[in-house]
Amino acid sequence: MSENNENRLYASKRSILSQIKHENDIKNVSSSDYVRLAEEIREFLIDSISVTGGHLGSNLGCVELTMALHLSLNLPEDKIIWDVGHQSYTHKLLTGRREGFESLRKFGGMSGFPKTCESDCDCFNTGHSSTSISAGLGLALARDLDGKHNTIVSVIGDGSLTGGMAYEAMNNASKLKTNFIIVLNDNNMSISENVGGVSQYLNNIRTADSYLGLKKGVYDTLMKSKAGEGVVKAIQRTKSSFKQLIIPGMFFENMGITYLGPVDGHDINKLVKVINEAKRVQGAVMIHVVTQKGRGYEPAVKHPARFHGAEPFDVATGLPKKIREKANYTDIFSTVMCKLGARNKKIVAITAAMPDGTGLKRFHNMFPRQFFDVGIAEQHAVTFAAGLAAGGYIPVVAIYSSFLQRAYDQILHDVCLQNLHVVFAIDRAGLVGSDGETHQGIFDLSYLSSIPGMNIMAPKNKWELADMLKYAISFSGPIAIRYPRGEAYDELEDVRNKIEYGKSEIVYDEEDTVLVAVGSMVKTACAIRDKMKEAGKSCSIINARFVKPIDEEGILAAAKKHKKLVTLEENVASGGFGEKVREFLDEKNTGCQIYNIALEDAYVEHGNVEVLKKEIGIDPDSIIERCKLI
Repeated sequence: MSENNENRLYASKRSILSQIKHENDIKNVSSSDYVRLAEEIREFLIDSISVTGGHLGSNLGCVELTMALHLSLNLPEDKIIWDVGHQSYTHKLLTGRREGFESLRKFGGMSGFPKTCESDCDCFNTGHSSTSISAGLGLALARDLDGKHNTIVSVIGDGSLTGGMAYEAMNNASKLKTNFIIVLNDNNMSISENVGGVSQYLNNIRTADSYLGLKKGVYDTLMKSKAGEGVVKAIQRTKSSFKQLIIPGMFFENMGITYLGPVDGHDINKLVKVINEAKRVQGAVMIHVVTQKGRGYEPAVKHPARFHGAEPFDVATGLPKKIREKANYTDIFSTVMCKLGARNKKIVAITAAMPDGTGLKRFHNMFPRQFFDVGIAEQHAVTFAAGLAAGGYIPVVAIYSSFLQRAYDQILHDVCLQNLHVVFAIDRAGLVGSDGETHQGIFDLSYLSSIPGMNIMAPKNKWELADMLKYAISFSGPIAIRYPRGEAYDELEDVRNKIEYGKSEIVYDEEDTVLVAVGSMVKTACAIRDKMKEAGKSCSIINARFVKPIDEEGILAAAKKHKKLVTLEENVASGGFGEKVREFLDEKNTGCQIYNIALEDAYVEHGNVEVLKKEIGIDPDSIIERCKLI
């Protein structure tokens, strides 16, 4: 086939998707073309994400579900809240944002999550797990208070349903007397065919107009008679007992939420039918949809973890385009944990549904009895760790920085208040890049430093991460190690002094200016020093090591020796390392000029980390200019 013919065939295959330029345009598509449109969407997502990177597996799994929601609802009047939100790519396509995929997750481009600033069809910003039911319930009650009748739908995955917040919301939603739809997108559970068939039959009866009207009429009539209340209760008990035998969703029914399903999540017509049935229920209703993660792309089906948040990849093979040559900080953590686990059976590892992302998968394979995945439940993870510590074990809790902030109260109340030996391995600290505001780990130094009894370290390179983890295991009390995403810094191998509690480390000892850097910013400090040396300026570098407690003795000595002292941290300024250093030195009257380099009191959008650093002024050139170092 000639290249022109191939291009024409390609354009023809894209013709249905190209017709969708605005929300609700899908309603103009013939039902006979639904399958073809789903194929086009999957092809577009695979081709697009192979170039930009992004969340592929989750989006491939909910193409038909998203289409059915858009066919059944009228956006933006009706509202869809996507839990976490990384599965909203099809939603973005169906609301006219196809061109935005060229800049997906790039600085200034389209977010990989729902954003109210992007479209009126994004009604709520998400990024963290288990929040959609709470937000949806709030929108539903706001609707009722305004006297409106639009439909509110919260879409939540089976993974997100492991978070306790979802159950708190469902408990609250059970009291609702108006319509509110929860869609459980289940790509993990297994439900037998026959049970599903019986359940579907009952769903059809229970949501039919004739049944709903009959039920209300009969109940109202009976309740007016003398013996009516007893008869109604007997009917309800019999009905409940029967449903207990054959409906898999009785857990939700017992909470007061009508359960519909399970439904084939890749059958658009069935999905549209059940959504329309759910819209008739006067109360909270859950639609259980069974989908296949990665559907339509075999590499994503076989390797769901790899294609959760994929880097650019080769479509033919599914392999990353860029081969990682250097170990990242997560790799170092993983290796050291395995070595420590072999030496000490009292060491246990805890993750909140992120064994791959945190590097604990190897530890789990080697020491299954010492490993605990608690699901998406950071609060529980921390208090669970506190219990293990109280029982004589040494728990290492590995959680991303932005997710750990969800467990602030548990860290304060259950760990630090009791001075329990829990080690927090805080991955993705600092700027993480493409996932944007909800995932940037730029607050941990502030929120952890505010807690009495907490101790905080940050390694300058891969060797120091290993040393700090060993130190933390032998420590007594709460201690956190925060380290960034990406390749581990492998310079300064010869600067490897023994870790002493609350003490910093002198990397270069000169005069004029001293850079006091936290963790990842040591690399930046070295780049600044190189530029200063080229300009004939001397520069000392101190590796802070400890953010809490700060090395007061070492910092005071540095301030007395140098004309300028610059603190460097990849954290917001408020409550951060620099603020503590300035507060300490303000009382000492050293005469040293103090500059604090940190992030402003603002959220940082998505984009390449190096681009973001330059944009917010924490790259070497910006720091040199701001502090007048040359």
